[in-house]
Amino acid sequence: MNNQDLLIEIGTEELPPKALPGLSKAFQREIEKGLKLNNLAFEDSRLFATPRRLAVLVTALQTMQDAVTVEKYGPALKAAFDEEGKPSKAAEGFARSCGVTVADLKQKNDGKLEKLYYSAEREGEQTTALLPDIINQALADLPIPKRMRWGSSREEFVRPVHWAVVLFGEQTVTTQILGIQSGNETRGHRFHYPEAITLNKPAEYENLLSDTGYVIPDFNIRKERIRHLVEAQAQQINATIDLDEELLNEVTALVEWPVALTGSFDDRYLEVPREALISSLKKHQKCFYLEDNKGNIKANFITVSNIESLDPDKVITGNEKVIGPRLADADFFFNQDKKYSLESRREKLQTVIFEQSLGTVFDKTERVAKLSSYIAEQIGADIPLAIRAAQLAKCDLLTGMVGEFADLQGTMGQYYAQHDGEPEEVAQAMSEQYLPRFAGDQLPESNTGIVLALAERIDTIVGLFGIGQPPTGSKDPYALRRAALGILRIIVEKELPLDLASCINNAISHFSDLPVTDNLDHSVLDFVFDRFRAWYNDEGISANIFLAVDAVRTSNPLDFDLRIKAVNQFSTLPEAEALSMANKRVSNILAKLDQQPSSDIDSSLLTEAAEIQLAKKLSALLVEVKPLLEKNDYSRALTAMATLQKDVDSFFDEVMVNTDDELIRNNRQSLLQQLRLLFLQIADISLLQSS
Repeated sequence: MNNQDLLIEIGTEELPPKALPGLSKAFQREIEKGLKLNNLAFEDSRLFATPRRLAVLVTALQTMQDAVTVEKYGPALKAAFDEEGKPSKAAEGFARSCGVTVADLKQKNDGKLEKLYYSAEREGEQTTALLPDIINQALADLPIPKRMRWGSSREEFVRPVHWAVVLFGEQTVTTQILGIQSGNETRGHRFHYPEAITLNKPAEYENLLSDTGYVIPDFNIRKERIRHLVEAQAQQINATIDLDEELLNEVTALVEWPVALTGSFDDRYLEVPREALISSLKKHQKCFYLEDNKGNIKANFITVSNIESLDPDKVITGNEKVIGPRLADADFFFNQDKKYSLESRREKLQTVIFEQSLGTVFDKTERVAKLSSYIAEQIGADIPLAIRAAQLAKCDLLTGMVGEFADLQGTMGQYYAQHDGEPEEVAQAMSEQYLPRFAGDQLPESNTGIVLALAERIDTIVGLFGIGQPPTGSKDPYALRRAALGILRIIVEKELPLDLASCINNAISHFSDLPVTDNLDHSVLDFVFDRFRAWYNDEGISANIFLAVDAVRTSNPLDFDLRIKAVNQFSTLPEAEALSMANKRVSNILAKLDQQPSSDIDSSLLTEAAEIQLAKKLSALLVEVKPLLEKNDYSRALTAMATLQKDVDSFFDEVMVNTDDELIRNNRQSLLQQLRLLFLQIADISLLQSS
């Protein structure tokens, strides 16, 4: 069977740059899915993505589906014919559904009964006949949050569509795609080569666009081209460059024919905080900032143009004219903001609503200050510093700089606190309160920053749960899941001996008139600890280990983490499986009792050698593990407990627990209770069993 290459290209107006990488990958995935669903084999596929196009090149695609054998069973013979051998309505109906007469049908046993049977070889369809539905379904299934319409068309897509290419081998597949008739003509660069480019076969697509159309269609190739161009520009002025991958991806999604150019700005703007300069250049102007060999920002930038200008100086000048006023704004706001202290802005926070049911931002800072005092006391941090940091934490929201550059909240708070002469740790906490911002982000370093970061997050979660607004499904508008994970990371990675339940209850006490109060503390604690699931899953720790530790829930996240690691290590020991099964057996035995037995054992009632040995071993272990548990050395404690395995196995092999003698039976149940409670000081290892 002949195989041919397939090219599909959707030409559009400029696509959203941040969405482009994901959109192109989804398009490739959906096209592959459609081909596979239609039993069309192919060798490979390759995606192309630029601001004005999504394209997929499929190599060695079948030109026709393979022939298939169609088999159908009809009614049983008893129901297919009457006593005279005439076909029943059921038989005739089955024949019609197969497109034949009853006489054309065969008889075959389906493994139970003799039935009417139809079998036929069906030729596969031509690939060209299947492509329109495959393409349109792929486009319909793309993850586009908000589709738009254009002109008088009823079609919807992420951006208006202007052309479409469907080329199979040397054959142009003509069909309607999003209101456009497909053909074999693509388009070059909007300015350098706006003419149509005729494609004769899919394989020439990339080279024709690059050599003739001033378009580098492969996203990754274009990205690496930009990386090379930008680095070369930096070298020319003896500068180093921070090639931020997020910015690099965004710039790649903005241009089809990249040209890197170096511009400059007034040296006086170097007095502006570096973060504000970087934000202006990167986030607002999509430019790369430069540093000297000492790490200081230079008064230069690199922009990536989408035009290979005959007069590049004009392009540079144009960018400088845009960047200059932006930096001037930052300079103006910075100097104006410094005229007023953070403290002087605090009362104005009473005019800023945090959440309608939870009051103002000022109210929140008051609550956070009280909670910070409590947390600081628990971890041995400076209480006055913690209170002061909490009171000033949100004052920079009222500054001109943060009003213009929202991403600088906290960062500018630190600069302004330093300018105001606040203690350095208070100033540092201004920015550290937002750490970690995302998975893998750095944590606060100062004690005051740690306290404030915890208090802010706990107060927010408690407040929103208290007004009945927890996250639901995929909706988490206040990023509470991220906040909860931040709490856990700070406590665990900073090794804080902090009881989270007490912090939550302290936070609750600072609210008034919360509509949801029943089990609020438990709901919040469960929510936070549930973030551990994903954490440990990422570390390759099984769900059973999490459940085993969660069953004896400690409200100290650090202690919880230590138990998880200890149980995870225990699970690798050769004795673990047998002891887990034994604990499960013990749990089942004790669960059937009307009343839980005491763990006190009467040695005089021990009659069997195996139970005497187990009791002796348990008694010794209770003494051995006590100091280990006091030091939270759960790994060594479980390793010691693992030595019970042979004695436990012998007990169950040789001793009948439910003997007729009530006193002996009760004593043996007490022995099992002691065994159970020993392990429950760390985890319920019976849950290590999957069933």
